[in-house]
Order: sequence, then structure tokens, then C-alpha cells
Amino acid sequence: MKPPVPPPLSLTRLRDLTPARVGLGRSGASLPTEALLGFTLDHARARDAVHAAFDLEALLAGLSDLGLQPIQVSSQARDRRDYLRRPDLGRMLDPESRRALESHGSVSSQLAVVIGDGLSPTAVNVHAVELVRHLLPQLAAGRIEIGATVIASGARVALGDEIGALLDARMVLVLIGERPGLSAPDSLGAYLTFAPRVGRTDAERNCISNIHRAGLTYAEAAYRIAWLVREGLSREVTGVALKDESGGIPPQLGAPLGS
Repeated sequence: MKPPVPPPLSLTRLRDLTPARVGLGRSGASLPTEALLGFTLDHARARDAVHAAFDLEALLAGLSDLGLQPIQVSSQARDRRDYLRRPDLGRMLDPESRRALESHGSVSSQLAVVIGDGLSPTAVNVHAVELVRHLLPQLAAGRIEIGATVIASGARVALGDEIGALLDARMVLVLIGERPGLSAPDSLGAYLTFAPRVGRTDAERNCISNIHRAGLTYAEAAYRIAWLVREGLSREVTGVALKDESGGIPPQLGAPLGS
């Protein structure tokens, strides 16, 4: 006797499994009012995240509480308008910032950490300090020291290549606000590049994305980042040649953010 065929999942059940917009229904040829208002609200939140102020004072205070003394730098994007219209300017330090890093000295280190506003300053304001708080003990367990911490305004991911090279870091970790989505305006991304230098491509980086309340927890993201840092330094490579094989995350690391 054949086992009974399970009934198909209902749209209600599907909506419980994903933040994606599915089964919204319709009103005539358009969306129902509730669905339209929800879309409009999420779109406004995403736009607000792109144009949010970068809370430098809170970041400086939070990182100082963790025993870090960040250096402040800026890209060549003069303002948010420049940043959005000219992505190339966000990949290059302005002259004053470059001089500041050069004068800082190039004492070789294993890891430099760059925290940049990116396309969602909101994500960085909300998540960056707490992620670093969870990351520090993971790095310490692997005997990995952070040589310098940098806060970068008007930053694109590739700005970390120039910063890492000037600091003579073997690897650079860039924590940056990701492009806001309609279901996640505050998603933080982490990008790792071994032997940073100007001209590195995205194929030479590892990325851990979707660090936010409905995505990866701080502890889970820190666990994966620390694994990639250890393995990247050991194998002297990042990017397509280094797969995330960190394995199963310990159960205690799966708790939601803020728990």
C-alpha cells in the first residue's frame, strides 16, 4: 500500500517560511491596499537606509569600549550624492586619509579591520560593534590579533584593499552596509581579502552576507569569519580558492540577534 501523499503547502504556510512577497492576492487588476502599503513602507525604509547618517561617534565609543582605537578615514566621494553616482570614488582614499595611514606606520599585522558605511549606514550603525564584540574572542582563540581598526566614510568594499596595503596587513576584513532590500534594509556584509592591494577583484574575496535580525546571528557570523580568517592566513588565499567549510555551527550560536 502506497503511503499517503502529503497535501501541498498552502500559501499561508509558504509566507511563514520566507519574507518574500508571495500570494499577495489582488484587488481588480491591482494589489490589495494592505499589500501596496506594505510595499511602499518597505521601499521607504530601504531608501532611508541608503541616505541615513553614519553614526561615527557611536562607532568610536563602541569600539573604544572593546579596547580598539580606530583610525578615521574617508574616500574621495565628497558627499552621498558623489558616493551614489561615482562608485569609483568610494574605492579610493582621499589624499588626507592616505597621508594619515602612511604616517601611522606600516607595522606588519595579521589582520586589519575596516568598518565602512557602504550602501546602508543603518546596518553598520546597528550591527557593526556587536559583531566585532562577538568576533574578538573567536580571533583570540585562534591567536589572531587585529593590527589596526579603521572607520571609513563613503566606503565601497574595495577601499579596504588600499587601506590594508598601506597598513601592511596580511588580510583585511571589511564590515560594510549592504545594498538595502525590501525585506532587509539593515543587512551587514563581511568581506575578507588576503594580501590586500589596489586592483584586487571580487573573485579574490570571501563574503559573508545577510547579518541582520532575520538573517545570520552575530555569533554565527563571527564563527564563520574567524574560520575564514584562520584558513585564509594558513593557506595564504581568499576568494574562489577558499570555500567556507566551517561545518555545522554549534547550536548555541544559532540564537537570534539580541537574545
